[in-house]
Amino acid sequence: MDLYLDSVDFKEIEAAFEFGFVKGLTTTPTFMHRHGITDIDGAIVKLSGMVPELQVEALGDTPEAIVAEAERILALPLELEPVFKLPISNSGVKACQRLSSRGLRVNVHLIYTLNQAYMAMEAGAAFVCPLAGRLQDQGHDAIRLYEQCVETIARHGYDTKVMFSSVRHPEHVRQALLSGVHVCTVPYNVMIRLCDNSLTAVGTAQFEAHTQLMTLRVKDLLRPDNPVCKPSDTLTSAMVRMTESRLGVVALVDEQGALAGIFTDGDLRRSLQSAGHATLDSTLEQIGFSKNPVSLGRESVLDEAVKLFKEFEVDSIVVVDGDKPCGVLDIQDLVKIGLLGQEHL
Repeated sequence: MDLYLDSVDFKEIEAAFEFGFVKGLTTTPTFMHRHGITDIDGAIVKLSGMVPELQVEALGDTPEAIVAEAERILALPLELEPVFKLPISNSGVKACQRLSSRGLRVNVHLIYTLNQAYMAMEAGAAFVCPLAGRLQDQGHDAIRLYEQCVETIARHGYDTKVMFSSVRHPEHVRQALLSGVHVCTVPYNVMIRLCDNSLTAVGTAQFEAHTQLMTLRVKDLLRPDNPVCKPSDTLTSAMVRMTESRLGVVALVDEQGALAGIFTDGDLRRSLQSAGHATLDSTLEQIGFSKNPVSLGRESVLDEAVKLFKEFEVDSIVVVDGDKPCGVLDIQDLVKIGLLGQEHL
């Protein structure tokens, strides 16, 4: 089934044909009016240079008038020969026969019955085009009509394609495929939703997250702050470093700068609860701290960090370069980029 775009919006057209497999463009005077196009001929000329196939309306009250309008459009400085769209009528099928006998292609549209489609096929129409949305709005079985058109062409050997049009939503495209039509012309807002699916989105997010876990390194997520204190520093100093870094932890280092422990906001709260303000001038060594912090090398992949967060049920991991702390990885850093969900908090 060939995919066509149904639009006269130049930006939409450029975007849609970037797919590379959209076969053609269908237009209507209604679209042009809706988009404020007053120079219809100028728009047709411009469109003829943008797409591989262009379908434009040729209107008239008589077969002669319709043919004359098609000839007038052909006289424009077009870059391709358009397909002429004609509303179904006695005049329309007569004009279709005259144009098709000259080798010009015609799309007979606004079809609502198999009889109408049959007359267009007999007249040599390259396309017959029932309108799905409009038929369904009136309570008709549009899909069955498409199936009947396809069956008639196959049974009697007409050289005509059935075009599914008046597409309102992606489900129409699925129905078009199942009905066996040859062409489906869709608005841009439907075309760009044809790849959408919530399960696909979830699966893609999982693949991206797992790829990041195996390829990104801890150093790639490190914040610029490296909150460090010595055991001899006061609780007030630790509070200042936590506030400056916006982290709930400071790494403690010995005189050589090697990792010696960790002091957390939990340790801070427990100290204040037990001793009150008097503890603000106490040293971290006097208060007490963990001398066995969870740590990880800066070159480690993020998957290793996730395992440590889960195994030790901590909120922060001290990142080291050799034996010296170079930053803190907070669990929220992974949550923000989607590598951990709320269930891991």
